[in-house]
Amino acid sequence: MLNQIIQDAINEQINNELYSSYSYLSMSAYCEHKQFAGAASWMRIQSQEEYNHAMRLYDFLIARNGRVELSPIAQPAIDFDSIPNVFVQALEQEKVVTNQIDALYELAFKEKAFAALVELEWFVQEQVDEEKAARDIVHKFEMIKEDPAALLDLDRELGARDASDAE
Repeated sequence: MLNQIIQDAINEQINNELYSSYSYLSMSAYCEHKQFAGAASWMRIQSQEEYNHAMRLYDFLIARNGRVELSPIAQPAIDFDSIPNVFVQALEQEKVVTNQIDALYELAFKEKAFAALVELEWFVQEQVDEEKAARDIVHKFEMIKEDPAALLDLDRELGARDASDAE
C-alpha cells in the first residue's frame, strides 16, 4: 500500500498526463484544420501515448491497492501561431511533464516508496525520449523555415509515424 502523500501525487500525475493527452488532441485538431494531416496524425498518436502514460500510472495505483481520484481537466489551447509553433508548444509541454515526473520521483524517494521509484524510472527515461523527439522536429522546422516543398515533405514524414509506437 502506498501512503496518502504518494497516492495524491500519483493521482495528480494521472491528471497531468490526461491533460497532456487532451492538449495533444487539441494540437492535432489545429493541424488538421490547417491541412497538415501528417502533423495532425503525429499529434493524435502523441495524444494516445500520453493517455497510455496516464493509464500506466492508474494501473500502478490500483495494483498497489491505492485509490484513483480523477480531477477535472483544464481546456487546452486551441489556437497557435503556426504549425511550427505547435511543435514548439509540444516541446515546452514535454519539459513541464519532465519536471513533474522528476518531482514525483524525488517525492517517492523521500517517502521511501520503492515500488513507485521502480515504476517511475520508466517515466524518467520516457521523458528523455519525448523531449528529444519534440526537439528534433522543432529543429527541422527551424531548418526549413517557410520552404513549401520542405514543409510538405516534413508533414509527410510526420504522418509516417506508426501508431503502434504509442507506449
